Amino acid sequence: MKKILLVYNPVSGGAIFKKNLDEVIENFQRRNILLTFYRTRADSTAEDFAECIKISGAEGVIAAGGDGTLHAVINWLKKSEINLPVGIIGSGTSNDFATHLEIDAEKIFDTVAENKIRPVDLGIVNDKEFFVNVASAGVFTSIAHEVDARQKNSLGKLAYYIHGLGELPNFKTVPLQVSADGKNFELEAFLFLVLNSPAVAGLKKISDAVKIDDGKLDFLALKKCNPRNLINLAQKILSGKFIEDDENILYLQAKTFEIKSPQNLTADLDGELGGNLPLKIQTVPRAVNFFVNK
Repeated sequence: MKKILLVYNPVSGGAIFKKNLDEVIENFQRRNILLTFYRTRADSTAEDFAECIKISGAEGVIAAGGDGTLHAVINWLKKSEINLPVGIIGSGTSNDFATHLEIDAEKIFDTVAENKIRPVDLGIVNDKEFFVNVASAGVFTSIAHEVDARQKNSLGKLAYYIHGLGELPNFKTVPLQVSADGKNFELEAFLFLVLNSPAVAGLKKISDAVKIDDGKLDFLALKKCNPRNLINLAQKILSGKFIEDDENILYLQAKTFEIKSPQNLTADLDGELGGNLPLKIQTVPRAVNFFVNK
């Protein structure tokens, strides 16, 4: 019997997952998979998680929650030097990485049973914290930490957009110094993203160039521009058009980035607070195997 550790966030996405827990257990049990459980808490640590892995004898991990839950699981695994495949049951307010991998909640049970896996790159920031999907800073990137938890659980992604509209009058650019594999750039930008996948902020694909297994990360910065250009770019994004070649975007691809600013900027890693700039970001190629449907 295969053993899997199911890690779930009890409050993620309005606590929806807990209501479906029995159905999840039944689906895995039917496929001869034994589940053990780790319920995340605010004070959960990599040490607690690693001990649970050891005691359970788990051969894989399923993260049930949003991007933040997956971020925690990946960091616990890497910091504990545990090499196990990871699956996702997307049940959070934001499930960008699961969306990009096209992980089907109905098929994840067969995927795990059949051990269908795919190696995926990660990013690591300042040699200490990993990210799965995106590292960012600037306008909008603090919204996830400012939205009231009750509002987020009741309104979902809409809560982010409502809060973001309220920030429009405060749009300001920041000076950035960026080094990409040793090539240097300076610009004024509203925000920057360092992407491992092209799915971000609920959008399935903002770039056709971003790949999760090419050994590189992709940098996109929204340069200082007039309001009309800003609106045109937003319309392009919402209509599903790719933006890496837009004149208002600085797009770079590299294995290593160093990002600095004379202003005080706090980074966001997969929707979690990630410390202040400067950032040294490196690609970790094929760092984790994910259970995927195809």
